[in-house]
Amino acid sequence: MGGISVGGGGGGRRSLDSEINMIPFIDLLMVTISFLLITAVWSHMARINADAQVPGPPREVEPVNIEPEKQLHVEMRTPDKFVLIWKQAGTVISTVDVSRKDNLIVKDGKKSIRYPELAQKIEAEWKTVGAHRDGTDKKFDQAVLHTDNETAYVYLIGVIDAIYQAHRPFNVGGKSEQVPAFNVTFAVN
Repeated sequence: MGGISVGGGGGGRRSLDSEINMIPFIDLLMVTISFLLITAVWSHMARINADAQVPGPPREVEPVNIEPEKQLHVEMRTPDKFVLIWKQAGTVISTVDVSRKDNLIVKDGKKSIRYPELAQKIEAEWKTVGAHRDGTDKKFDQAVLHTDNETAYVYLIGVIDAIYQAHRPFNVGGKSEQVPAFNVTFAVN
């Protein structure tokens, strides 16, 4: 219970102590919070997806055959090799093994790992199988890095750097620049 001291005025009056019951205030607060949470869920459920189609007779929908894009999957689950797998919608197109050689580089007291053989092989694979090579193409090829939970961060960065070594032209503001050919996604098993 909370108490409030109501001091007496000047003169010979004695001070009065009053207590305010805090339980109704806490109950009101809990009901208010519950109300806000419940109505937030209801407002989300009351949404209707709408588009700007003009009313009229139903239009015929032509089936659109969109070919799934190829993705490069880089697996580094074994300590002696990398496996490069090109997949298209779950179907394996090609598989290449690359021997794993950890090249330790120390620069300004910081250690990093590089994989030049992996970078060369990824670039060669992208030149033969990659889909987005034109400078006006706004999409990039996708690379998915698969590893286990125990892989150290320094090795992950080394492989991501190797994936980013493959470059392609990209037009920005009328100028052609060289940018990494892949967007990298990280998958841990």
